[in-house]
Amino acid sequence: MTVVEPQQSRSGDGLAAVVPAMAPPPPASAKRRRKPLTWDKASFFLVFLGLPLAIYILFVIWPFIQAFGYSLTDWSGFSPNQNFIGLDNYAKIFTDDIFMKAMGNNILLVIFLPIITIVLSLVLATMVTVGGSSKGQIKGLRNSSFYRVVSFFPYTIPAIAIGIMWGQIYDPSGGLLNGILTGLGMEQFKDFAWLGNKDTAMIATMFVIVWGFVGFYMVLFVAGIKGIPAELFEAARIDGAGRFRTAVSVTIPLIRDNIQTAYIYMGILALDAFVYMAALNSGGGPDNSTLVMSQQLFFTAFSKGQFGLASAMGVVLAITTLIFSGLVFAVNKLTGGDKDVSN
Repeated sequence: MTVVEPQQSRSGDGLAAVVPAMAPPPPASAKRRRKPLTWDKASFFLVFLGLPLAIYILFVIWPFIQAFGYSLTDWSGFSPNQNFIGLDNYAKIFTDDIFMKAMGNNILLVIFLPIITIVLSLVLATMVTVGGSSKGQIKGLRNSSFYRVVSFFPYTIPAIAIGIMWGQIYDPSGGLLNGILTGLGMEQFKDFAWLGNKDTAMIATMFVIVWGFVGFYMVLFVAGIKGIPAELFEAARIDGAGRFRTAVSVTIPLIRDNIQTAYIYMGILALDAFVYMAALNSGGGPDNSTLVMSQQLFFTAFSKGQFGLASAMGVVLAITTLIFSGLVFAVNKLTGGDKDVSN
């Protein structure tokens, strides 16, 4: 046992005061040791970490590994015979004009779909939250709750139903769109094939996808804008900032994470888009103008019986999706997205 002797110090009146000396810090061995792993902790980790990880590996990672393995063979999908051919399937798809056309269509979608959808959603979200009168309390447009419900409604409809419905609207002979346009005196649109013309097929398809998702992302942005203190909008108003300046300087920086999430999800949708394309133009459209990689993968596997080649297409699609997500994160970080702008 260590005995600490008191020290004397002299005060101003000459009296000596006894000041106890500080005890030295305990040695490292005397520090609190980590508690042993108990059954409760082990079971908690097993159920809430180990089980989800095992499910993820079994149903996500392992199928991807299997697909990559199949892509190195000439497997037909309906036979146990699998001959190893190395990277021949990858060489074949990158020299296939149809697949490269499909990849180009996917790139076109991933460039325009997220931007158009996010811009429209952000405008609508701003209008129904802070787009009201410029005087008095910060609020949205009148009856903004009704606009939210109406805008969100298309997202509740299954994608295949949306595709079939808009296929009927675009029908050249008895479709609603041509009927309205010709009724307004635009006779050039009589029997006009919106999905049968290579100049309008992709645009018409993109419109359907935007229509189906703009309401969902509007609600996502509304939740983000609602979390911004009203004092910030009031301060911007006092400083003389208009609606556009407020959106650029206040709203967008503070919901940047929401925008990044929306961009990634819309990009993943654009790189797939199988349901919408199959419902609107199951054959890939005129001159393959709406063909996407997932459609070509489906045709190759189930129509041609070339599952090895189709697996190679799936691997390329998966890697493209990962690259896209990584680029979004990188651009967001390089442009200051990881900085705290709330202060």
